[in-house]
Amino acid sequence: MLRAIDITVAFGARRVLDRVSLDVAAGSLVGVLGPNGSGKTTLLRVLAGTLSPQAGRVALDGRDLSRLDRRAVARRVAVVPQDTHLSFDYTVMEVALMGRYPHLGPFEVEGPADLAAAADALNATGTLEVSERAYQTLSGGEKQRVIIASALAQLDRRNRPNEHSSPLLLLDEPTSSLDLRYQVEVAALIGGLHTASIATNAPLTVVLSTHDLHFASTVCQTVVLLSEGGIVAQGAPAEVLTVEALSTVYGISPELAAPLLPRVTS
Repeated sequence: MLRAIDITVAFGARRVLDRVSLDVAAGSLVGVLGPNGSGKTTLLRVLAGTLSPQAGRVALDGRDLSRLDRRAVARRVAVVPQDTHLSFDYTVMEVALMGRYPHLGPFEVEGPADLAAAADALNATGTLEVSERAYQTLSGGEKQRVIIASALAQLDRRNRPNEHSSPLLLLDEPTSSLDLRYQVEVAALIGGLHTASIATNAPLTVVLSTHDLHFASTVCQTVVLLSEGGIVAQGAPAEVLTVEALSTVYGISPELAAPLLPRVTS
């Protein structure tokens, strides 16, 4: 479905990604891990098509992502950023409806189908009952659920019945700013959304970045371990998240890395 081929990104003299190649299969759930500065956010931006690499390319279903119509890409690929700041006091429903922008023509306003898509997305994330509340009054976990709902509304496929390609959801550290309770809830939500989608004709493909090894090992089918802009290992969590890999990538002793493994393999 999605393929990154020899991606290189540099900011000034600093090479953030160095010839990174990655295959994301349709319907898979992939976690990207690594220390701060390893290139996780940059990789997600390249996969989303919002950042052009200096070398290499990204292909979506075999077609060069950079040559595809951006509105068409937005109906297929949605991004949940690490931080979301809204300038005005929108309601939850209004935030969810923001995801419908690629489905609207110039000067077109949301219609019944858009409202239905937003309501379905809010329902899927457990936030439909607060749809009339002001977004700013929500807890951190509720806000994150609403932002995910907006992304799901963006990927709504009911108006495209002849397309069988998998929608792609990219999430940049979706639990990083949450307390423990909401981290657990949002992680369970992402895993549940992916699992529920498998039964449909177009299962949801998810790529997320995270620092949480337990989250990655229990929710993700595949993990990619980044270090200094390169992929150290990729594969099943139990195969990639080893004492040797963690101690090397995170710069900690094997003695400190070893206690993390029961969480990884549980």
